[in-house]
Amino acid sequence: MKWNIRAALVAAFAVTFGAGAQAGPTLDQIRARGAVNCGIGTGVAGFSLPDSRGVWQGLDVDLCRGLAVAIFNDISKVRFIPLSSSTRFTALGSGEVDVLFRTSTQTMLRDTTLGLRHATTYFYDGHGFMVRKSLGVQRVRDMAGAAICLVQGTTNEQVTADYFRSVNVQFRPVVFERTDQAQAALQAGRCDAFGTDASQLAAVRSTMQTPADWEILPERFSKEPYGAYIRRGDDEWFDVVRWYTTALIEAEEQGVTQANAEEMRRTSTNANTRRLLGATPELGQSLKLDPAWAYNAIRAIGNYGELYERTMGERTPVGLPRGPNNLWTNGGLMYALPMR
Repeated sequence: MKWNIRAALVAAFAVTFGAGAQAGPTLDQIRARGAVNCGIGTGVAGFSLPDSRGVWQGLDVDLCRGLAVAIFNDISKVRFIPLSSSTRFTALGSGEVDVLFRTSTQTMLRDTTLGLRHATTYFYDGHGFMVRKSLGVQRVRDMAGAAICLVQGTTNEQVTADYFRSVNVQFRPVVFERTDQAQAALQAGRCDAFGTDASQLAAVRSTMQTPADWEILPERFSKEPYGAYIRRGDDEWFDVVRWYTTALIEAEEQGVTQANAEEMRRTSTNANTRRLLGATPELGQSLKLDPAWAYNAIRAIGNYGELYERTMGERTPVGLPRGPNNLWTNGGLMYALPMR
């Protein structure tokens, strides 16, 4: 008997991802609740900061909104829960939030000991220091005895301590729960410098009383890949968060934008583009989502490059060049895993 391989594959796909398949518990809970509970920061320009109307804006915020669209096709189906660095992982582990899009570095111990799982990287950064220009500091090791503002519960505490220990230089840590508290202390002269990731230094500088008074030193002391975090044990929700984020990067690679997504869905003959935009249904079926899940998200918030330029690009007050957050084809580290 000759096997019809295509028919067998189609049948297997239907059994695995058909109407009877169960979504993971987190996705079921989100659908029953009618909204995604998304953990974000308490206020960092470019990532998550309320505007003059009190509406949250930023890269992390828009990633939350896009995820809600991928699930519900409704940008309003998201609840933002601001969390400090010291409470974010506890809130996720307890079920207060479904996902963290909150400037959270992937580290080995976080990924293996907290009962959480890093889904995928959406931003690459590195630890640095910002000082008042009038101090005339050129190198970090010249800050002997300096008071350095740090945020509690971040990798930056350890990175700073490790560096100064390695060069046998003393410093005085001044630790705060939130970035805005550290910024206020820096502005008031309680600290000589602020140690955190370069993107957040740029964000803080953009909202200082006189941004030109402050200098971000060029040295970098760590690798800080930010990723979406979820709880361990729910593979289906892991897949949704991972491949949703990947889809935004894939869209930029393929030239799919907020403005042209509709036309490309109708007219493109590229198999990868047709899969991404749901002209063929298999990607959505594999995630238990609507076939147009990625198309809807891109139409709502844009591709990764559009998100970046709108929230922290060189034309924004943050003014951060893309650098490692550029596509791999443009010398950066952003690389979409194959969506097929």
